[in-house]
Amino acid sequence: MNLAISALCALALVARAQAPRDPDTFVEAQTEDLSSLDPAFPYDAAGQSLILNVYDTLIAYRGASLKLLEPRLAEVVPSRANGLISKDGRIYRFPIRRGARFQDGTEVTAEDARYSLLRFMITDPDGGPASLLLEPIAGRPSTRDARGRLVLDFDALSRRVRVEGRDLVVELPRPYGPFLSVMARWSYVLPKAWCAAHGEWDGSAATWKRFNNPPRDKSYLFDHMNGAGPFRLARWDRAQRYVLLERFDGYWRGPAALQRVLIKTVPDFGARRLLLAGGDADLIETPRPYLATLRGLSGVRVVDGLPRLATDPVLLFTVALDTAGNPDAGSGTLDGNGVPPDFFADAEVRRAFAYAMDSPSLLREALAGGGVLATGPIPPGVFGYDPKAPGYAYDPAKAAALLKRARGGELWRKGFRFTLAYNTGGEERLAAARALQRGVEALNPRFRIDLRPVDWSTFVDLAQRRRMPMFVRGWLADYPDAHDFVYAFYDSRGRYAEAQGFSDPVLDDWIERAAREPSRAGRLALYRRILARGAADCPAIFTMHPFGVYAMRTWVRGFFDNPVNLGVYFYRISKRWPEGRAAPAAPGPRSR
Repeated sequence: MNLAISALCALALVARAQAPRDPDTFVEAQTEDLSSLDPAFPYDAAGQSLILNVYDTLIAYRGASLKLLEPRLAEVVPSRANGLISKDGRIYRFPIRRGARFQDGTEVTAEDARYSLLRFMITDPDGGPASLLLEPIAGRPSTRDARGRLVLDFDALSRRVRVEGRDLVVELPRPYGPFLSVMARWSYVLPKAWCAAHGEWDGSAATWKRFNNPPRDKSYLFDHMNGAGPFRLARWDRAQRYVLLERFDGYWRGPAALQRVLIKTVPDFGARRLLLAGGDADLIETPRPYLATLRGLSGVRVVDGLPRLATDPVLLFTVALDTAGNPDAGSGTLDGNGVPPDFFADAEVRRAFAYAMDSPSLLREALAGGGVLATGPIPPGVFGYDPKAPGYAYDPAKAAALLKRARGGELWRKGFRFTLAYNTGGEERLAAARALQRGVEALNPRFRIDLRPVDWSTFVDLAQRRRMPMFVRGWLADYPDAHDFVYAFYDSRGRYAEAQGFSDPVLDDWIERAAREPSRAGRLALYRRILARGAADCPAIFTMHPFGVYAMRTWVRGFFDNPVNLGVYFYRISKRWPEGRAAPAAPGPRSR
């Protein structure tokens, strides 16, 4: 690393005269810490946003569109019309682009693409994104059963993902409606030889089991990257909480306008605001409760009303809570000073909490009307959304009636106390936690809910180990289809349901059928049934579908927002100095 970059890493957020107004360097201040740089591990916006700027996918959504796909490392988007999707909807061909290179100079091949999809699936870390490819390709969402035993048929999987000439061929066991949408976001391509040379899986059937569900920090890719995207990793300083990216001049679409991107984790909004106001950050993550403090700042523009395929905040009940030595569960019994492991296993208790949540006031007062009230998990703009789906209106009387009846009246007489957790820096989620706290505690003076902020990496771990009685999260689309949302929240194998210990076999069956159903009308009918039963089960309280908002300096050019990117895609961004001098225009795509 040369001296200029080393100096940037040390001084970028302090020396205003250098980095902020350097047209070649972009500084983003975000809320969440990074948990891993390995594409197979993070399942959050911070990690996947960064990864998308370093690793290219086979296909992608075009610009801000949620309907139009474009080729990336594949030369063309498969379709039935061009013969790259079979008539039965099971076989997809991706011709690999000639001349695209990884950042170590080696050429991208179909074998690299095959290896990357297989590695993504066989790694399958707890709480990771592997199910997004396992479900359609392997026919099951996990490599392990409920007891943690390996059940993946690797030989069958390796036959379904194969190379024919320069084509990557993926054969599905059955049609899967949202498959191209999944591939447009999660088909990262890594260099097979480079991975194997650094101790990663070698691609063979004999060794894959050793690389299943490994500790995240034992992977070489935990803190090393070698992609075929527009930027390369220069440094990840976990102690100072920043990542520095450098432009990859050999990128097949042409070099990015920016030479460097510095992404700094700054959980405190006040600190992020000061960075933006002083020109030390070009763009900051912006919680809606503080939006008014940004309007009118000199040299700052607020980009609001961005479409978000999101359901957030969501308050989730841990149905099978681990109370052993767990301070968040208090005494661990229903004695007024804690909650037992099965406290939220009672659907009536969950419904009571839902009736105690004043979501309209949350949207109006804390979030300044920046969203649409939610009745279920599927947001507007996503196939399967139903504005008339059943939900829970704020009704304290119904909440009290249900809680008086719960556990034969014991709950109402004794009361309870537990901790509701939210991630540090999640201001909208804190506002939702406070709203529920007020609503529930107002019902009975014996009801007490404590609130606790938890750093992101710890927060995710505690949720997966079922250590938090309730926690506040959200869901931003992995791909724009109803299945992505109902699977995460309602399927027992989904991201949140699994972490909560929630299971409804009927919902599991309907969700699987809806993904396989070939007709649009048939899928919509199934999703109406799923939303109704999910509302009755009430494993979570869905508050709203928020609009997106960013605050950035007025010199930022080329910014566009696509919600499936889960963050900022820097390739086309450039900066224009306040004095009127312009950074070089972002290059257009090159065809080969």
